[in-house]
Amino acid sequence: MNTSQQQSELIQPPAPVEEKKLLPIVALFIANVCSFIGDVLMMLAIPWLVLQTTGSATKAGITAFSSMLAVVISSFFGSLLIDRLGYKQTSIIGDIASGITVALIPLCYMTIGLSFWGLQVLVFLAGLLQTPGSEARYALLPDLIKLSRMPSERANSLYDGVRRVAGFFGAPLAGVLIIFIGTANLLWVDGATFFFSAILLAWAVPHTPPVRKAGEKKKGTYIEELKEGLVFIRRTPVMLAVVIAVMITNLLDQGMTGVIQPIYVKQIFGNPVALGELVAAFGGAAFVGTLLFAWIGHCLPRSRTLGLCFTISTVLRFGPLALSWPLPALIGSYIVAGLLIGPINPILFSVEQEIVPVEMRARVFGALAAGVQFGMPLGGLIAGYLVQWTGVIPGIIVFGAIYLICTISLLINPSLKTIDKQQPAAA
Repeated sequence: MNTSQQQSELIQPPAPVEEKKLLPIVALFIANVCSFIGDVLMMLAIPWLVLQTTGSATKAGITAFSSMLAVVISSFFGSLLIDRLGYKQTSIIGDIASGITVALIPLCYMTIGLSFWGLQVLVFLAGLLQTPGSEARYALLPDLIKLSRMPSERANSLYDGVRRVAGFFGAPLAGVLIIFIGTANLLWVDGATFFFSAILLAWAVPHTPPVRKAGEKKKGTYIEELKEGLVFIRRTPVMLAVVIAVMITNLLDQGMTGVIQPIYVKQIFGNPVALGELVAAFGGAAFVGTLLFAWIGHCLPRSRTLGLCFTISTVLRFGPLALSWPLPALIGSYIVAGLLIGPINPILFSVEQEIVPVEMRARVFGALAAGVQFGMPLGGLIAGYLVQWTGVIPGIIVFGAIYLICTISLLINPSLKTIDKQQPAAA
């Protein structure tokens, strides 16, 4: 190569690639906003529809069980589908299938009629088809973080933050739409959010072929791959401790959001807008909490931040409900609790992405998701029968006490000290 050629190469300006590298992760965030808003709309619309048509807390609990049972099954087995199809393809197919299934609920309700057990079938299918798409979008995240060159804590905070934004906007929107267009019509909007998410991902996110180990010629059997993910979690103490604690808190959260909280609001305030305001206060504040963590998270000790924020937030969520505070005070308490809950998922996401090998990402993330969601189907069922037997306030006290024990366990568990070692040095 001659000197003039070398100089020509040296003075060439760098290619303007930064904007193109930011586009995929921004598109993922926007797609998640749409998809998560759809989740919130369905989370509020379905139990309200059941309560409106049956007036039964037990049937609301059965409906929550049907939905979450499908999510757990799909999280566990759907990870293997992601391994075979790739992250982008699975997310698009999952969103389209979810949109169609959700739209069938109001279609059947308005035409041929929809029985309670028919609703259970459609709710189960919606959860079954929705989860692989959601898991695939999360599996996409580490690759898009590399493309965007964002710090891990910041990108994961923004990823979790868009879910919080969905709660902030989706919950009051659901309450208002239930009043003005009806619960069944609200589900048409829900279905449309999934279609928009699929279109956006198809346009903006690069193709992601399935990832294999070096030298691997073909995938193993489903059972072998499932076992790999489970064994990896079992042999990693910090991940096993988190899975057990979060499995229990998710069970309780599902019972609260799917059964106890709607019944509480219906009995105390008698207005779905109040339910939307509580969910929005918590979700909006949690979004602010994730933004604060995105800014300063790399400077904080992960284990202590995780334990303290989780424990204090628990007290602020369950205590005021048990004491029957007025709505403005409840909203204020939920705002503070939301701010504190903001760092939890970004910390856990960052640790997962640092520990799990890329070729095992889908199967381990799927096993993690199935593990932490394993008890969620029982959450709604237990909550429904508990409230029917003891009343809503005793149910809140029981759930809150168990929740507090789990969060304190994360604060004192010595295995969680290792997550601080995973933390990269501040820039």
